[in-house]
Amino acid sequence: MGSVATDLPRSRSAAWLLAARPKTLTAALAPVLFGTALAALLGARLRWELSALALLSAMLIQIGTNLANDAIDFKKGADNETRVGPRRVTQSGIFTSGQVLTAATLCFALAMLAAVPLVLAGGWPIVVIGVVSLFLGYGYTGGPFPLAYLGLGDLFVLIFFGWIAVGGVYFLQTSAWDLPAFIAGTECGLLGTVLIAVNNLRDREGDARVGKRTLAVRLGVQGSRREIALVALLPFALNLYWLALGFRLTAILPFLVFPLATKLVRGVFHTEPGPEFNGLLAKAAALQLLFAILWSLGAALSIAWSGAGL
Repeated sequence: MGSVATDLPRSRSAAWLLAARPKTLTAALAPVLFGTALAALLGARLRWELSALALLSAMLIQIGTNLANDAIDFKKGADNETRVGPRRVTQSGIFTSGQVLTAATLCFALAMLAAVPLVLAGGWPIVVIGVVSLFLGYGYTGGPFPLAYLGLGDLFVLIFFGWIAVGGVYFLQTSAWDLPAFIAGTECGLLGTVLIAVNNLRDREGDARVGKRTLAVRLGVQGSRREIALVALLPFALNLYWLALGFRLTAILPFLVFPLATKLVRGVFHTEPGPEFNGLLAKAAALQLLFAILWSLGAALSIAWSGAGL
């Protein structure tokens, strides 16, 4: 299977954990926080088990997507010895592409199993969401029209980790899908897009060499920097929508991480794409998670204060 890179873990269990890319799981957690908190904020009586199962299913799909990406990018030559991001397990020879794709398939199957109670609770809309999610999970890098290779990865994140994921959780709790769900989904999706945009700008040169036409390759360095600034800062502007609805704490608390967003944007504009972007990627993940936590906390405090007559 080739030599194993010295910067990768030696044990198989640790290697599988690395392949799952746990730092990316904020993209699965944030939509569940948004959707559940929004439903509670608008008066729904929460069924916590549905949100928990939605989180489990979303994380399994995320891990499956990461594994499929690991194997398929290696087979297509996108992950090679010139890669500037963290080394991948298929690229490093720890596992074969077949082993990693089998693990991805297992994750997708377990995600379907976890979603069975969600289908029973939500009906056919949840079936559609599940089928689309699995298709996009593999189709991100695989299939005849791989989204990442066509420059559609950013749009995929906005749709899947924003509108579909937040809207799906909200629908499970309320049996509705409305403008507040769309706004919350847009905020969450934009924050998730920051992650992939930073990642793709870091990998831009290597992706271009192997024909992986990500949006960063298509826009160029300056265009990609402007995209990252837009998707990182726009959620704060959209958050004023909650102020218009009278949810002051929901609108205001996420601004506590606005300095992190501006620091991230400055870093993107003043750092040449390369290994240094790994630190910026960590900031992007922290931005999404902290924004979602503060947004949810604001919703919870609004509910508590309303119940207390404050």
